[in-house]
Amino acid sequence: MRRWRWLLLAALVLVTGCGPEYQVLHPAGPVGRTELRLIILSAILIGIVVIPVLVLLFYIVWRYRDKPDNHAPYKPEWSESKWLEVVWWGVPIVIIGILGFYTGQTTFALTKPPESDVKPLTIDVTSLDWKWLFEYPDQGIATVNYCEIPTGVPVQFVLTSDAPMNSFWVPQLGGQEYTMPGMAMRLWLQADRPGTYYGHGANFTGKGFAHMQFHVIATSQNKFDQWVARVKQTAPPLTKAGYQRLKQPSVMGRAAYSSFPKGLFNATIWAEGGRYMDGMLDMPGMSESTEPEGGAATGGTAAGAHPAGQSSASQHAAAGMKMAMGHGE
Repeated sequence: MRRWRWLLLAALVLVTGCGPEYQVLHPAGPVGRTELRLIILSAILIGIVVIPVLVLLFYIVWRYRDKPDNHAPYKPEWSESKWLEVVWWGVPIVIIGILGFYTGQTTFALTKPPESDVKPLTIDVTSLDWKWLFEYPDQGIATVNYCEIPTGVPVQFVLTSDAPMNSFWVPQLGGQEYTMPGMAMRLWLQADRPGTYYGHGANFTGKGFAHMQFHVIATSQNKFDQWVARVKQTAPPLTKAGYQRLKQPSVMGRAAYSSFPKGLFNATIWAEGGRYMDGMLDMPGMSESTEPEGGAATGGTAAGAHPAGQSSASQHAAAGMKMAMGHGE
């Protein structure tokens, strides 16, 4: 009876790990749900190995304990067992194969929009010390430390950094993606229901790291449009000088801007070298965010998107110089 009490207590302790404070286990969108299924599959496959090993450990310790009346067989000449070797090598190999297959399948699936029949929303995200800047290239507005998105719409977060490397993470919506100076990374997320979802930088970046949190506010399409119109009417513009002040190491609350300098996001990327993930510039909403102030699109300067007759090096150099000059004005 006492043994069952201990087992029940252990089960209760484990169940407490499924509470609402563990946001990864309570996804609010298709990306988060897909990743949760992979987490559950991984836990089951790991349990197939871990649980029998622990059971055998306790059994062996108990069965072969040093005790005068212990009649367990003693075989000092025993050296090997082909059957046991097949088990302890074969089972892990099969598990790794299954886990690798589904992990690869899921990883490649998440590089595409969760919904193919809905026009996605693009948000350019720049991690700063110690704050997050969100730019809406199609809407022409920007926010700091929060963003709003419509429910049921795939959101393409294009990520870079104008500070030390960080990691963008909204636990209830999906996994994290790194933000790196001179690179644009992409993360697809989507919220299926209205709510405010917590986000945080998942990479240590100095003394203000604990304050690098933000919120993703999911609302209906109608409320999202009203919010965009309100920001355009009431918020001040973000100027180049204002951005230079914003990027300085500091901690601040929320802010909104009715406009931002054209080509700001692309200039930030090119100032540190400039590279986009393959195929990013072909996605809806990317052309505006990668257009420099001069008006010439730099879509051809992305990795893997070079016009015929122009080399990658020359194209990168020309675009990089142009954007760096625009960035420094």
